[in-house]
Amino acid sequence: MPGGPTSGGPGVTRRDVLQGGGAIAAVTIPGTARGAQPVGPVMAALSAYMSEARDRALPGDVVEKTKHHILDTFAAMISGAELLPGQTAIKFVRGYGGDKIATVVGSDVQTGPIEAALANGVMAHADETDDSHAPSLSHPGCAVVPAALAVGEKFGIGGMHFLRAVALGYDIGPRMTMTLGVPALSRELHKSSHSIAGAFGAAAAGGCAASLNVQQMRWLIDYTAQQSSGIAAWQRDSAHVEKAFVFGGMPARSGVTSALLVSAGWSGIDDILSGPDNFFLANPPRSNPERLIEKLGERYEIIRTNIKKWSVGSPIQAPLDALEALLKRRPFGADDVRKVIVRLGVREASVVNNREIPDICLQHMVAVMLLDKTVSFHAAHDVARMQDAATLRARAKVELVPDEELERVVRQSIVTVVLADGTELREHVKAVRGTADNPMPRDEVVAKCRDLIAPVLGATTAANLIERVLKIESTTNIRDFRPLLQKHG
Repeated sequence: MPGGPTSGGPGVTRRDVLQGGGAIAAVTIPGTARGAQPVGPVMAALSAYMSEARDRALPGDVVEKTKHHILDTFAAMISGAELLPGQTAIKFVRGYGGDKIATVVGSDVQTGPIEAALANGVMAHADETDDSHAPSLSHPGCAVVPAALAVGEKFGIGGMHFLRAVALGYDIGPRMTMTLGVPALSRELHKSSHSIAGAFGAAAAGGCAASLNVQQMRWLIDYTAQQSSGIAAWQRDSAHVEKAFVFGGMPARSGVTSALLVSAGWSGIDDILSGPDNFFLANPPRSNPERLIEKLGERYEIIRTNIKKWSVGSPIQAPLDALEALLKRRPFGADDVRKVIVRLGVREASVVNNREIPDICLQHMVAVMLLDKTVSFHAAHDVARMQDAATLRARAKVELVPDEELERVVRQSIVTVVLADGTELREHVKAVRGTADNPMPRDEVVAKCRDLIAPVLGATTAANLIERVLKIESTTNIRDFRPLLQKHG
């Protein structure tokens, strides 16, 4: 849009623009009451786009990619139901009770949609399996898909409606933290970009599933702004329980709450994005509100969202890709290796350096890769194996080097394997498998999801669920997914 949010002309500050929704509004309506501010152009465009999403056709590649992310998030929920965060979530909602409206995945529990979204969000990020969106520093799927499922079940929406709600959530949530400014949001203000993006993404998905109109979408954004929270201290959580709540459970719950309150008739502020005490004034000074509507309907953020090939922390993806490539080029065993040197950006190296959790410990995961020639979901979560003698011998050969040059790029790694005979093998991964620059085709996504789903629900149910998601257009009621998502007996 011409004339950015800081271009108000002489004597007009950025604060004037944000308070008035634009320099023109601030000048031409001086007598507007504090409680009845006009709707600014950003909110007008955003709420219109959101209200029309349920009926808007999506490009074919967006439909296919959205199916991949729905399936990938379902798989994360189901596998997460077996891990500590998921087990605590199921225990909580089982004891809470509530009307049997929505599915709690990986269990035999049905509960209210808000509680189901909370539990499923926690399960979706119970470990490092779910998707991620690098430009926004967020994990959209673990909040968006649980919210769309919970509200979708309440209203009995069809499969294509559900798919469009999910795609909308990916569009809105990541745009919010890109608008606020990352990584400064986390590094300077200590806020959690993951929970803020997740809350707005979940709300958009839930609002679409509830078929909210333009006015209701404005109130939805208002209530979500009031609930957007989370601080970066989640990085100190070694059990992954609070992290799962911050990334998935809390934002999914908040988004569904916004959608259901507004659907029930609650009203709010027409434009929380401009006027006195608005959302952007309460957040970083670098905020650029117009980024919220930048290329809406042209650039679909789900296309830019990564699906992890390996069920491990994001900084470990590139090193495992590199080892897989080297093993294909020249097969070798763990005993053939003298040393493995892994170079990562300084910040990424600090996140995965000798951590106590297996799936975010680079040295341990490289050792497992040397021994198994792959890293399965089970191997990535086998805590006991961290003390296994053979694993410890392999781990002792791994050296992690923080690299200032790699700090300037995203998710790259250089891996050098020195064999016992002195041969050096080197691989520089510039585009991690599963990212927008190196996407996983359908068969690889299916293979990953089968590995996560089958051990929990069985091979037959896994196959049926995968087939159903890939043909989601034919589903007339999203509630029909319940038997394929739950564990019985």
